Amino acid sequence: MTKDIFQVYPLIDKKKKGQKLTHNEIKWFIQNYTDKKIEDYQMSAMLMAMFIKGMDPAETAALTDAMLESGKQLKFSGSNVIDKHSTGGIGDKASFILAPIASAAGVKVPMIAGRGLGHTGGTVDKIEAIKGFKTSLDLAEFEKRLNKDGLVLIGQTPEIAPADRLIYALRDVTATIDSIPLITASIMSKKLAEGANGIVFDIKTGTGAFMRTTKDARNLGKSLITTSKRFKKKAVALITDMNQPLGNSVGHSNELIESIETLKGRGPKDLTDLSLALAAHMIHLAGIEKTYDKAFKKAQLMVSSGKALDEFKKLIKAQGGNENVIEDYSILPMAKDVTLVTAPKNGFIKMFKNDQIGLLLIDLGGGRKTKSDMIDHGVGFEFKKKIGDKVKKGETIFEIHHHANQKEIAENIKSTFLKEVLTLSATKVKTPKLIIEKIS
Repeated sequence: MTKDIFQVYPLIDKKKKGQKLTHNEIKWFIQNYTDKKIEDYQMSAMLMAMFIKGMDPAETAALTDAMLESGKQLKFSGSNVIDKHSTGGIGDKASFILAPIASAAGVKVPMIAGRGLGHTGGTVDKIEAIKGFKTSLDLAEFEKRLNKDGLVLIGQTPEIAPADRLIYALRDVTATIDSIPLITASIMSKKLAEGANGIVFDIKTGTGAFMRTTKDARNLGKSLITTSKRFKKKAVALITDMNQPLGNSVGHSNELIESIETLKGRGPKDLTDLSLALAAHMIHLAGIEKTYDKAFKKAQLMVSSGKALDEFKKLIKAQGGNENVIEDYSILPMAKDVTLVTAPKNGFIKMFKNDQIGLLLIDLGGGRKTKSDMIDHGVGFEFKKKIGDKVKKGETIFEIHHHANQKEIAENIKSTFLKEVLTLSATKVKTPKLIIEKIS
């Protein structure tokens, strides 16, 4: 414990003026916030100062250390304990696909996942659409299940990086999400604490990502790889497109169904391709296959053989969920009414303001406006067209799945989508490249 030799106001003021905070100053601030000696509004002010004025690599390292050391840390022997982290996007449900694939191939996958952040959905919120699925396991149970089953998925516990859990919730509601130092410290404090020996990063870029440009995504990738190296962890990062939803489904139950369909070999191409690529990198980092190409073939085999689907079913059952959902989707909460959004004219899909799609889902109840909001797992969207697709006037672009009492909200979403989210082109549009580059 650092001694109480600092005061809150001068440290916030120091960062506000763009001055560098020392390792001890950062550690003191984080420890005292975790111990509830610093108020949320003071932490919010510090986060905004960090966001606006930035943090250098030494400050980022100090913040990561402080958040990591705020809780317990696990250690696993062997090189095959590999996790994946996505920076989040619209319709990003790849974790439910790649983790079972990697696990079926012999990778131990310790997933400590997050809830929705800003306009993006959260892995924990989505899996909780399966009634009874328990994401609040303690660390002892987490460790036991990983050693026994090779795959476990939980939310952040009070034991793992508690400082990050508190700060994460604040960042979500104070517009301090898309900061490379804050993202780096948040991701790495959790991943290092959970005991992974290697990490595969999926860094999104585009209109639905926190990193809007490839340059920003690349900088975040380098920051994450540098931090991984500092802790002697194997790592690789893919920069991937988030200018449109990943897959066709958006919304918790919808995305789970699409994930299961992908594990059955019937998923959309973009979601399938990305999930296989990320799983292959996990298999390769774990040393199970000596080359990426062999690892990719192994990943494909895990899907075609049904082994990956079996792994997901085992995971659901092991954590208290109804594994029959694999065959019976009616077990999931589903909104019954559908409003169609159709093309106003002939053309090609040129662009989606993808972050707005996430915000429209929140308007429907499929996300949080405040920390205490409950999630409606049944509502969502189903896209029938993607960027580059040709559409005729009156042809369905996407469906809004809502409840009977939400007809007016659905009509407002339809109007907003056509006026503010969708851009059509009279000429042919190129399909975006899914995997833009790799950093290792």
